[in-house]
Amino acid sequence: MAGFRTLSSGLRALQPGAFGADPRGERMARIRRSPHFKDGVFQNPGGLARTRPSGSTLDFAKVFFDKDTRPRRTPKGTVPVHSTTLADIARPPATGLRLTWMGHSSVLAEIDGRRVLFDPVWGERCSPFSFAGPKRLHPVPLPLAALGPVDVVVISHDHYDHLDMPTIKALAGTDTLFAVPLGVGSHLEHWGVSADRLRELDWHESTKIDGLTLTATPARHFCGRGLRNTQHTLWASWVVAGDEHRIYHSGDTGYFDGFQEIGAEHGPFDATMIQIGAYSDFWPDIHMTPEEGVRAHLDLQGGPEHGPMLPIHWATFNLATHPWADPGEGTLAAARAVGAGVALPRPGEPFEPTAGTVPSEPWWRGVALAPAGGRAAGEALTGAGIKAASDAAAVAQADTVSDGDRGVDKGTEDPETLPAG
Repeated sequence: MAGFRTLSSGLRALQPGAFGADPRGERMARIRRSPHFKDGVFQNPGGLARTRPSGSTLDFAKVFFDKDTRPRRTPKGTVPVHSTTLADIARPPATGLRLTWMGHSSVLAEIDGRRVLFDPVWGERCSPFSFAGPKRLHPVPLPLAALGPVDVVVISHDHYDHLDMPTIKALAGTDTLFAVPLGVGSHLEHWGVSADRLRELDWHESTKIDGLTLTATPARHFCGRGLRNTQHTLWASWVVAGDEHRIYHSGDTGYFDGFQEIGAEHGPFDATMIQIGAYSDFWPDIHMTPEEGVRAHLDLQGGPEHGPMLPIHWATFNLATHPWADPGEGTLAAARAVGAGVALPRPGEPFEPTAGTVPSEPWWRGVALAPAGGRAAGEALTGAGIKAASDAAAVAQADTVSDGDRGVDKGTEDPETLPAG
């Protein structure tokens, strides 16, 4: 047994630092006490979620290596990054709320005099290795050091395209605090963030930081960074509320009925940031399509008349088999079909969601191959689908509010076990 432990310790020592560290001690004890942890793993709302490609490996390989569709997964030209980000964010937001999408799921939110940085990924690859893995399709709009002081960094979960070790190590040398889902703090401490700067939350728990209330809310996804995926770190969406404004960041998630409950309890929001990229029929439970993203936005807002949706989790890394521009095209069509407000900034382009106008130009069209069948046909098909989905969501939203008025308990179902992997 001693020899086995020595071998095991040696293998751990050879692991890349980017793998992070598994929760131990009191952190692990707290995880075991979580009502969302059962049978040794965290559970998903809505039951079992498929975390690996469904179907055969051969079917997936045929799609992944298809020579006709692969060219559409990357831009055909240089992605237009906003050129004056630094100068623009040097001025305070006139309305008290400004969002700057840095690419993928990274967003700087300036809200009621505070600065919140969601899922910061400044690395060149979302991978444990510097020489392999998905590489950036556009540069970061400005260097991390030029961003200036940040009051709190919010992490949605521990996948490489949301939790980037080089970025966290750089931020560890600042005064910022970190709000993370339960268990994720073990990675950050491993990379040099002191425990007193961590606010580690389970779903439905809140923390107050400099006048802001941050609440971890449910999401439908999974976790893991190393070769042995223990499912011992939680994933979350986030609500951030100040004195005047409130915003929502979805992290990564499949569509589920919980958006209605989050909206009823915490919304409506001045803006939502919703994942709409890297979706696939091979993993339908853990990422949303653009149509589902718009539906989730309507669930959260209770209708299209409230703040706009900022599409995130697309354009920066090639993580799925759909064409590079499809998330943008699909979101634009779906939002138009139901009259929902959608903000379409270039990476690095700041905008104020409560101002009279938000960026609305489909900027990606200049560097993307046109969809098969043309854009008009794609918009008509997508619009019809999302209209039917949104009508159903409106009925479900009314039922949710009615149940709340009658004092019906929410989230009491016994979830199925999430498989590791």
